[in-house]
Amino acid sequence: MLKHLHTFTGHQNPVYALTKSAKEGIFFTAGNDKGVVEWSLSKMAFVMVKMPVQSSVYYLHNFEDRLFVAERSGAFSVYDFLAQEITYRINAHPKPIFGMQTIGYKNELLTSSEDGSVAIWSLSDFKELYRLEISTDTVRCIAVSPNEKEIAFGCKDGSIHVYHSEDYSLKQILKEHTMGITSLAYHPNGDYLISGSRDAQLKIWNLTDYTMTNNIPAHLFGIYDIVFHPTLPFFATASQDKSIKLWDANNFKLYKIASIDKMGIGHSHSVNKLCWSHDGSKLISTGDDKKVMIWELVI
Repeated sequence: MLKHLHTFTGHQNPVYALTKSAKEGIFFTAGNDKGVVEWSLSKMAFVMVKMPVQSSVYYLHNFEDRLFVAERSGAFSVYDFLAQEITYRINAHPKPIFGMQTIGYKNELLTSSEDGSVAIWSLSDFKELYRLEISTDTVRCIAVSPNEKEIAFGCKDGSIHVYHSEDYSLKQILKEHTMGITSLAYHPNGDYLISGSRDAQLKIWNLTDYTMTNNIPAHLFGIYDIVFHPTLPFFATASQDKSIKLWDANNFKLYKIASIDKMGIGHSHSVNKLCWSHDGSKLISTGDDKKVMIWELVI
């Protein structure tokens, strides 16, 4: 169901961050290189180094004609696509930023850090509005529910903290994983929350009472990303075990393993990030092997 189409080899160092543009067929990657790179899916080609960065990039987030770039330094930059320039650079945290998301109806940006906090920023002027002290250690990832009513934060201590978005009050703490949380995603219809961890397990959480309804021994090592297909009932996972797996989003059946061991082609090191193309026909993957790989979804 996943067929290898192309491999980009332009990066000189591990790639940690990936996001698609609002433009069809354009996506961005970044990592230990000192720049954010733009690629074309339609031309299967390198486009340009979109912007320089001052330290390693751990997260990229695209929202309303702006690209948000989270760095190891604890700063983030805002690249305005209309102005074609960096319009803000904010020293947000004293330690690296690992997660970013936006709450559209509140016009707010969230950043999560190794310092254990989540900062909330106005998208109008990038002034800090609140700071949530969530953990004594890293808050690794953020997921926002489809209706934007709640936010889940995944922490290095293995806990998931669920907050109300309206007033940032704590709603629930989930503690079933035995190691740090490394990925979170809400089902596009709001059917459930899914979490991935360094314990290599996927856990499915009921959003009515936050009970764990399924536990899937999904990978051999940590699960670094979970992405739902834009229209079809599938999701894909990326792992430190060098594999990408495609799953049924309803019954959690495993459909495909994309790896060197299974297909003769794939990533040779940890797979760090995934992204579906706008139409869902292609899956993009990046990893520690410095490669960006394009996979075609064949049904």
